[in-house]
Amino acid sequence: MRTIRLARVAAQAELLRLRRLVRRQAVRAMLGAVAGVFLLGCLAWLHVAGYFALRRAGILPLWDSLIVAGVDAAIALVIGLLALRNRPGRVEREALEVRMTAQRQLAEAAAISAVVTPLLRSRGLRRLYDAAFAALTARLFGGRARR
Repeated sequence: MRTIRLARVAAQAELLRLRRLVRRQAVRAMLGAVAGVFLLGCLAWLHVAGYFALRRAGILPLWDSLIVAGVDAAIALVIGLLALRNRPGRVEREALEVRMTAQRQLAEAAAISAVVTPLLRSRGLRRLYDAAFAALTARLFGGRARR
């Protein structure tokens, strides 16, 4: 029964971790798309600025275009850095830790079951109860001593 519960906990923790991962990736994609829009705006204004520079050597239209392009570039840079900086949250890290702990305990339970079952089958009924009690006691008190 404990093995099934550990497997269920591991599956739930992994599901939570994957949901958080998908949410984080969606936020990153959205922020990256917004940064891309501003980058396209920056490029468009740089083209306009180049046009004004070639068309006439006047100062006012050229500087206006460069200021708008600079602001677009700064906004794209800030949003792009936010998209890169989005790290796994506390819930996602804890869910991964719970999953790893449950998997480790599941492996321990399976190993104990694989070792104890043949041992219990090879003994008589009275010895069977004694060995089972000893194994359960060792498992119960051994697990609490580590915590």
